[in-house]
Amino acid sequence: MTVQATTFNHGFSEEQIALKQSAIEFTKREVTPHLDQWEKDGEIPREFQKKLAHAGLLGVGVPEEVGGDGGDLMDACAMQEGFMEAGWSGGLMASAYTHGIAIPHIVANGSKELIDTYVRPVLSGDMIGSLGITEPGTGSDVAGITTKAVRDGDEWVINGAKMFITSSVRGDFVTTACRTGGEGAHGISLIVVPKGTPGFSVSRKLDKMGWLASDTGELTYEDVRVPVTNLVGQENHGFYYIADQFVTERIWLALLGYGHALRCLNLTAQYCRDRETFGKPLLANQVVRAKLTEMHRQVAVARTYTLEVAQRYIAGEQVIAEACLAKQTAVDTAVWVADQAVQLHGGMGYMRESEVERHYRDVRLLPIGGGATEVLTDLAARLLGYAK
Repeated sequence: MTVQATTFNHGFSEEQIALKQSAIEFTKREVTPHLDQWEKDGEIPREFQKKLAHAGLLGVGVPEEVGGDGGDLMDACAMQEGFMEAGWSGGLMASAYTHGIAIPHIVANGSKELIDTYVRPVLSGDMIGSLGITEPGTGSDVAGITTKAVRDGDEWVINGAKMFITSSVRGDFVTTACRTGGEGAHGISLIVVPKGTPGFSVSRKLDKMGWLASDTGELTYEDVRVPVTNLVGQENHGFYYIADQFVTERIWLALLGYGHALRCLNLTAQYCRDRETFGKPLLANQVVRAKLTEMHRQVAVARTYTLEVAQRYIAGEQVIAEACLAKQTAVDTAVWVADQAVQLHGGMGYMRESEVERHYRDVRLLPIGGGATEVLTDLAARLLGYAK
């Protein structure tokens, strides 16, 4: 017997529900038959970006005047919810939508030349971009980055290294955070570095616990020269450009979190209906029903909180602290629900052939990436007035 899958559409308009359904149907055609192989390959094919663009799903939430498909953050939320509900892996989502962190700074602050050279080709599926902030020795401390860019005539000369950079192996450029001024947040700029620039290399492709379909690299910059026109916006304003985009990144990670959790819930509810032990379905046991109900509750709470923060952000409110807490709520839900999903699947949940095993590995990154939970909790404490 098939268990009715749980889905949530409240909070979305009719058009957004239709967009979500389009994402689900796209997944059935273009993702489900190939995802296992992409996970084994450690990356997704470049032509997948073109398929997303052709379907009108690559630039949702990005203004049409720079090559996007239009819409706002809630439209992007509806689309991503559809993808995750249909079974996308964390690595696929991160890799296919790396432009969600690679180009917003250029869209908001970059020159027409940078937008035409990098943003439009990314949104048409012809280029892949990535964002280079994290360094081997700095982690979440954006203000402490050491990669240095020194101006020499009409060029920037860049030296340093970046770590854990998503889509950098197959990417065509990296929007790179560099120190162009003094110490701290006031001395950072964003500079676009194209692949193939002498001195710029992927020193190694990194092997990870999860997010297997996402290529992740360590980058080296050795006397890398790029035109001064590759500077995004104003010199030494990079930290503020980065901070401006953190809210949407954390909402995206929260969506990823409750999306994984909802998929795990639906897979597990069906498994508990089908799996018989001691002469009866697992679902006949009160403790199993209680766990499934708690999984449902946590997903519903995380989704409601996340979408409320997204709507407040669209309305122009300052929601930096709330985005931190929404991310924590959703990723904690993801970690707990995925763990319960594996437990209820029993031995099968520990097998690579089980989808919940993949989600279990993928969600473990979420309390770390995009700002570790401990860092974001302290940030929220200060913003909410709980710190001295």
